[in-house]
Amino acid sequence: MQYSQKVLDHFMHPHNVGKMENPDAVATEGSPACGDQVTVYLKVDDKTKTITDISFLSYGCASNIATASIITDMAKGKTLEEAKKITWRDAMDALDGLPPVKVHCSVLAADTLQSAISNYEIAHGLKEVPNFGKAAIEEELRKIIYPQVGEDIISLKMVKYIGFQDGEVTIDMNIMKFDQWRDNIAEEIREHLQKYPEVKKITINFP
Repeated sequence: MQYSQKVLDHFMHPHNVGKMENPDAVATEGSPACGDQVTVYLKVDDKTKTITDISFLSYGCASNIATASIITDMAKGKTLEEAKKITWRDAMDALDGLPPVKVHCSVLAADTLQSAISNYEIAHGLKEVPNFGKAAIEEELRKIIYPQVGEDIISLKMVKYIGFQDGEVTIDMNIMKFDQWRDNIAEEIREHLQKYPEVKKITINFP
């Protein structure tokens, strides 16, 4: 697998690594059982809402470590509003690209940063806890990347239907049985949605 020199540099010598003592906010996304997990810690200036310090812990591959390293670099010193604009594409571009099958690592790093910011805002009364529903499910599905082309499954119109009622999520997918990535996509869907206490059951239907 071909990695850029920047990916290798951040993998071999990652920045901002380590558990932070007394962080103002923390978030963990992913799962070691699924192969990748990232935790992001934030220190935020209460008056200016600037990220004064940031660190991460990572469990996963070279791309996972490199993207967490670069995205913490990008967020340090920015206001929360500025940091909320950092996307997985920004992280990937800053690393001079990633192999298509590793694009999900940049999504995980960006997602964890945004979750940490959200947790800070909720804890400090800057936003309300969002209601869980179809919109939240769709937002999670936009974070799932189809490895072959490096685009999310919503943009690729691979999701035909999203339903949520009485704790059960129903998702109809437009991915054929012979598709080599079908099982991986299903696992990622479950991983993204199982973290919500409102979700009691997940049903994924394929053609």
